[in-house]
Amino acid sequence: MAPDGERRARVALSFLTKPGDPVLGAALQTRTASELLALVTGADADGDALLAGEAADSALCRAVQRWRDRLGEIPSTARLAAWQDCGLRLVMPGDAEWPTQLDDLGEARPLLLWARGTADLRLTCVNSVAIVGSRAATGYGQHVAIELAAALAEKSVGIVSGGAYGIDASAHRGALAGGGDTVAVLAGGLAFGYPQGNRGLFEAVAGQGVLLSECPPDAAPTRPGFLVRNRIITALSRGTVVVEAALRSGALNSARHARELCRPVMAVPGPVTSEYSAGCHELIRDYGAMLVTCAADVLTHVALAGDVDGHGGPRHGPATARDRLDPIAVAVLEEVPVRGGRGPASIAVRAGVDLDTALRCLGDLAADGFVERCDTGWRSRKLGPSG
Repeated sequence: MAPDGERRARVALSFLTKPGDPVLGAALQTRTASELLALVTGADADGDALLAGEAADSALCRAVQRWRDRLGEIPSTARLAAWQDCGLRLVMPGDAEWPTQLDDLGEARPLLLWARGTADLRLTCVNSVAIVGSRAATGYGQHVAIELAAALAEKSVGIVSGGAYGIDASAHRGALAGGGDTVAVLAGGLAFGYPQGNRGLFEAVAGQGVLLSECPPDAAPTRPGFLVRNRIITALSRGTVVVEAALRSGALNSARHARELCRPVMAVPGPVTSEYSAGCHELIRDYGAMLVTCAADVLTHVALAGDVDGHGGPRHGPATARDRLDPIAVAVLEEVPVRGGRGPASIAVRAGVDLDTALRCLGDLAADGFVERCDTGWRSRKLGPSG
């Protein structure tokens, strides 16, 4: 967990900057949040001298001046406490609940996240899939999203989406119906709760999953904010499914983020006459998205544990010892190669867990006969116990 001073600085900066601010992201690669806040507030005696040492028109110099104009927007301690009393909590890099796969965003990593809900964010996202699509969804698209999310939820796969009308809302509803966890990443603050027509859905998500935003709780969403938010949806998940999207749909932006992160991009085909599926067809035709029609297809492409055989169909026979592993152990096991070997640090990064968790899981998996040490790290045993 970050020191209290660093946490307070991140909170303050989140009210001075816009989500995904590239200048802030770049500055945080070489400075701490506390150091940057000191530059903005003038608390650092060397701060102005440091800025003066840079070009007057440098991006950081201009940004600091811009951030200084918003110092009055930093909330009081009482205001922050009131939000937390209402059930909101802060999740920051280094916290136990922080999903480490967000670190793959590099300079675009969120400064912090506001969360509300009963589920643990990190555990929910270890094995998760993003399901996205158009707000102006057809009955076909909504039906597919609900069925797909419900089937994945029944296989203990978390569902991540954006809480919007249309495909997003259908994905969340399907996950809830399937008894699984779901994460809604909102483009505005959690207290603002946009779109307000989905407030009932948001309450249901908070009761069974997690509501999430990088925006201050009372912030209204902005048009660019929806696209900026999409990077979090795709980074949290092991793969992204576009269910229905027109050629100019924001869901295609999510697919681009997934490609940049080297995560699987999948698309559901629709009627060739439907403009609402034209974006999905373009992804499949021109960008190498994998065509999927059911949960079994999705599980095959994202390499998650599930009830599918090598052909993507239903698996027959009794449950195996592998089926009884918890999601984190499954995520670690998926990254242990059968041939050669892989070091624990690399396994941890690929599985989206910290090194201590990876080492603990590897020890447990070795004790159960799933993996073994080798000269180059760890490798899977070809035959685990009970199949």
